Amino acid sequence: MSIVKLSGVTIYPVKSCAPVVMERAAVGPRGLDFDRRWMLVDDRGDTLTGREFPSLLKVRAEVHDHRLLLRAPAMPDLEVAWQEGGPRREVLVFDDACEALESGARADRWFGDYLGTQCRLVQMGRDCRRPVTEERGGRPGDEVSFADECPLLLASEASLADLNRRAPEPVAMHRFRPNLVVKNASAPYDEDHWRRVRIGGIEFDCAQACRRCVFTTIDPESGERHARQEPLRTLSTYRRMGAGGPAFGIHLIPRAEGSVEVGAEVEILARS
Repeated sequence: MSIVKLSGVTIYPVKSCAPVVMERAAVGPRGLDFDRRWMLVDDRGDTLTGREFPSLLKVRAEVHDHRLLLRAPAMPDLEVAWQEGGPRREVLVFDDACEALESGARADRWFGDYLGTQCRLVQMGRDCRRPVTEERGGRPGDEVSFADECPLLLASEASLADLNRRAPEPVAMHRFRPNLVVKNASAPYDEDHWRRVRIGGIEFDCAQACRRCVFTTIDPESGERHARQEPLRTLSTYRRMGAGGPAFGIHLIPRAEGSVEVGAEVEILARS
């Protein structure tokens, strides 16, 4: 039997912005270090994402020595320092309210000029808490960054290959924005049945399947929305799992700290 292995590790420092591909990443209670630790909000504190502003996908972020370096088309580079304290505001990640640290007027102006709207760049400080709800598979004390629901998202190459066989045109894995990608899964969507896995010595609970939204229809390179709503339309024909959109990938909650790296074995400890 083929051994399931980790073939990709990716972080998204700013929610909805471009990915940073890694060979190795540290894992903490909120997921991979620096993953979705920054996000944009409007004046009310509501999250701004690539669903409303597809051009966010063209913003590239790098993390150097706890400093965020941002690049975007026709914009000067911007460096933002990691905040350990300072002004706070309440923000909403969809229905979840939590506190966040403000990144400063310079960062707010940079993103405002780029998007053509008033906005603020906020950061999840070390003592800002956002719990993983019981409905999402969390236990008391579980927490998450500014990610949609859970600390990490995993997808398999076999599942993407199956989707691309059905869809009118293929899409790349980063359309689904997973943190971890695995190869050699025994069958497409086998990950739906995983309940606990071990990667690089770290055990993870497999919380639930990830319901996909219109964000998957936006091309990460061009920022343009697909006219026929692909690949969401194709997924909807065979991957609906109860209420909500069609599913692709699974959410993970880490049960220890450590690190993961490309090539690590993925042990399936429990199945449904």
